[in-house]
Amino acid sequence: MSFISYFVDNYTASLYDIIVEYVDTEYSLWLTWFLTPVIVTFLLPAVIIVLIYISSIIFHLYRLYRLRVVDGVQNDWRHAARLAVCALWDAHGWLWHGYEIRGLENIPDGPFLLIYYHGALPIDMYYFTARMLLFKRRHMHTVADRFMFKIPGWSSLLEGLCVIPGTVQTCVGVLRAGNSLAISPGGVYEAQFGDHYYRLNWKSRIGFAKVALEAKVPIVPMFTRNVREAFRTVGWLRGVCLRIYAATRIPLAPVYGGFPVKLVTHLGEPIPHDDSLTPEQLQLKVASAIEKLVEEHQRVPGNILLALIERVYELPKKGKTKASANGSCHNGLQKEKEDSLSEKCDRDKTKVS
Repeated sequence: MSFISYFVDNYTASLYDIIVEYVDTEYSLWLTWFLTPVIVTFLLPAVIIVLIYISSIIFHLYRLYRLRVVDGVQNDWRHAARLAVCALWDAHGWLWHGYEIRGLENIPDGPFLLIYYHGALPIDMYYFTARMLLFKRRHMHTVADRFMFKIPGWSSLLEGLCVIPGTVQTCVGVLRAGNSLAISPGGVYEAQFGDHYYRLNWKSRIGFAKVALEAKVPIVPMFTRNVREAFRTVGWLRGVCLRIYAATRIPLAPVYGGFPVKLVTHLGEPIPHDDSLTPEQLQLKVASAIEKLVEEHQRVPGNILLALIERVYELPKKGKTKASANGSCHNGLQKEKEDSLSEKCDRDKTKVS
């Protein structure tokens, strides 16, 4: 009897150990298989942050060695640093996204105001600025949200790339000095709360229109196909992030993606200066021009898989599906609750984006 009990106990213990070890191993493998794509999806955006810090380090190095750089390479160390940084970003855009620009013939010879749709990350603007400087020898000044200037290590990079927290008067001054300027009226709000339906989220922002009218420069509309498929924000946290942003102006919407989708920037025909237009009328005109670019070139709703396929084969766009009835730029399809919260983000009428 004791022998049988001993055998049963040992057999049961051994069987239990085998089952536990097997289950633990299989569960670990399954968990690894399941979580790896998720982790990678949220880590890929960190590559962009790393590239930004590398760009900042390049500016710091050029500043430290500016005397040698001036003697050996360039008359202006800042310009030399810009070229090095732009080469880094252009290489990344070409390798990872097969980046292209179409419609360069629409760029005026003199200063102009570039108005663009803001993706979850404005990665297309980085590539566009880099290519314009490297191949067209035209440096784009850019308007960015003030919070970016508070990020440690970014100030020298933003200064070197002529990024400004633009008000109407500072933007007018940049254009009157003969420079070109890029503005996204939707700004950080559009970046966080836009989606793959590519609706404009401009609200009542007309600062950019005031800038164009006062500086008397043409406006070039810009849209990049699949920019929302490269990076996206987590939609189910929209309500919480909207409340935080309305109260603090701090963008906290989690970004995921970094997918190597095809990115093609399309430039529309320039909108000439017209003194007869009011800022509100000009805003609607520019919004319609960008929505036309979306309608002509973007598959709505956006699809990550199809955007990946376009790296090797450009799929024809089936029909024309209007992105939104958004000529008023008030994002009419958003919930009224979100609109009331976001009104807190638009009270500063002198701020451009």
